[in-house]
Amino acid sequence: MEETSKDTSKGFTGNQLKVFAIIAMTIDHLTCVIWPGYNYDWWIILLHLIGRLTAPTMWFMCAQGYAHTRNVKKYIARLFVFAFISHFAYNFAFGIPFIPFRTTVFNQTSVIWALAWGIVLLCILDADFLKSWQKTAFVFVITAIAFPADWSSIAVLAIMEIYIHRENLTKQILHMEKWVLLYALVWFFCIDKVYAFIQLGVIIVWPFMKNYNGQRGRMRFMKWFFYIYYPAHLVVCGFIRLYLHGNVAAIIGG
Repeated sequence: MEETSKDTSKGFTGNQLKVFAIIAMTIDHLTCVIWPGYNYDWWIILLHLIGRLTAPTMWFMCAQGYAHTRNVKKYIARLFVFAFISHFAYNFAFGIPFIPFRTTVFNQTSVIWALAWGIVLLCILDADFLKSWQKTAFVFVITAIAFPADWSSIAVLAIMEIYIHRENLTKQILHMEKWVLLYALVWFFCIDKVYAFIQLGVIIVWPFMKNYNGQRGRMRFMKWFFYIYYPAHLVVCGFIRLYLHGNVAAIIGG
């Protein structure tokens, strides 16, 4: 990446990026359950815009994790276990039935489901024994499987683009934003026009990625902390939703 030539003693470590993402995610999710629906108050929109930092940071760190993991099979297995646990926490948080597709095809499970399949796709793309057309076919299959997750197929495609263009930050951002634009168009025509533009706010990740120094950081506990924090904070959000509004769905998506 472009930033690899920088002084690794400066900038943000991977663990620091995860902290920023966790803070942004918590702000976004609390906003969803405290003020459910599509509110147009400027400060609520601002809080959701802050939350747009989370998903692209996850995509970026997944691509980094795949590139540097010592055991990709364990990495994938960990993500799928995490996706299973987080499914129930995510659906409880936002009032979605645990059994998928009882209400809609969108936002039926957490983004972790898509992240796990994103890593599977990277393994396929790196497989020398597969032909180009076979890899292309897998892209379609895996994006379809990831479709019901939060951020839908876009999460898989973004991870793919970030990994493919890992030597060029500008290309990473532009190709990621290309798919997010498609996601925003679906929102614009099918869900909510204002919140469609909010999805484009993922561009705020650019300065964070630009200042990534390529180091994991000293906080070795961060990997497991995120695995614990993600479902735990969703359970808390679920109880807040029930306390404030009863069993009313609060998801805005993305």
